[in-house]
Amino acid sequence: MAKKTYVLDTSVYLTDSNCINSFGNNDIVIPLKVLEEIDKHKKRQDSVGSQARSTIRSLDALRDKGSLSKGVRIEKGMGLIRVSSYNPLCLPDDLDLEDPDNQIIATALSELEIAPKSRKVVVVSRDINMRVKCDALGLETEDYNAEQVVDHAEGLYTGRAEISIADKDIDRFYADDEIWIDPKKHVLYPNQFIMLVSNTNDKKTALARFENYATPLQKIVKSNSKIWGTEPRNKEQQFAFDLLLDPNIPVVSLVGKAGSGKTLLALASGLEQTFGKDALYKKIVVTKPVEPVGKDIGFLPGTMQDKMLPWLAPIQDNLQFLMGDDKATLELYIEKGQIEVEAMTFIRGRSISNAFIVIDEVQNMTQHEIKTVLTRVGEGTKIVLTGDIEQIDNVYIDATNNGLSYVVERLKDEQITGHVTLLKGERSKVATMAATKL
Repeated sequence: MAKKTYVLDTSVYLTDSNCINSFGNNDIVIPLKVLEEIDKHKKRQDSVGSQARSTIRSLDALRDKGSLSKGVRIEKGMGLIRVSSYNPLCLPDDLDLEDPDNQIIATALSELEIAPKSRKVVVVSRDINMRVKCDALGLETEDYNAEQVVDHAEGLYTGRAEISIADKDIDRFYADDEIWIDPKKHVLYPNQFIMLVSNTNDKKTALARFENYATPLQKIVKSNSKIWGTEPRNKEQQFAFDLLLDPNIPVVSLVGKAGSGKTLLALASGLEQTFGKDALYKKIVVTKPVEPVGKDIGFLPGTMQDKMLPWLAPIQDNLQFLMGDDKATLELYIEKGQIEVEAMTFIRGRSISNAFIVIDEVQNMTQHEIKTVLTRVGEGTKIVLTGDIEQIDNVYIDATNNGLSYVVERLKDEQITGHVTLLKGERSKVATMAATKL
């Protein structure tokens, strides 16, 4: 197969700082303008800034092997990487050379001019409009989906299934008889929730949790008491509480639209298990990534903590709601460090033990970021990841490759993890209408 020359857009590096390792023995060209664009992002306090800084360090390390202007071998068996500028005459007159995207396109057109006829020049970009413009100019293009975990958002693992069984078996299940799942008939994952439906009366159902094929189905028992003043309003919320209150499942992910209750359920469970009579954890740590304010946060007045207060306000609102009128107690917990409400930048690099951690808006995190966070989880800690994959503010990731989808899909086989997709909005009729109709 003939070698290709890949011209990588800025968006690729800001999505994955290790992207240069994804192109085998093909050559990579970095337009000079891309380096300039990456440099503009390096001070951001979000995932984009982190990727920018990592990219710069990686390219600097390659300089030890030789000159990037002439080309440097990435690794043994891999292609060359070099920095290149453009011939302005390659760009059509109706495209403005002041535009960064057009300079990158001009670089690709310049490469096409000097490349052997047998070699393809391909522009790789996450930017749809960039790919459209390249196509209009006769340049081959590709999206960068090296880390895509599902083909589309609807294909994401939901954490639940429906199984039709004999009517008498429903009765047996309620009578505490053991009901087993045949692996030849049903492919299930650890801690997946099952709605058992009678094959003669579809209104006759039972809720269960599948642990593994070596154990019978477990009942989902609705608690007689509220969890920190909160009770489930639908079966998916029931499933969520079942996972959130199980100390044997230290990693829980909740996906749902705005108003589905994912953050409220997580916080209520955390408060119950930290300050309730049978406390399991020493503190609650609540955080979220700084998208989309990361780029502009430096212009806000005050300390980093002051700057993040408006961004963290929804979390604090939920905590205050759960505490009722007892604002003084909430403030006391925060002062004592028993409740920490922090931006992700404060959490990164810490090792947190014996805590109940809630990370909200995880759909705005990259795969690398969420992996970094999970590797910092210490002994006795439970971590809950919440988000809505249809509401992504990070322009460099999407529903198929964000950190939340990554965790849900990659960890669904693990016995110590559990996932639920919440389907119904419960905040208000207005919130439900907006989430489903708009």
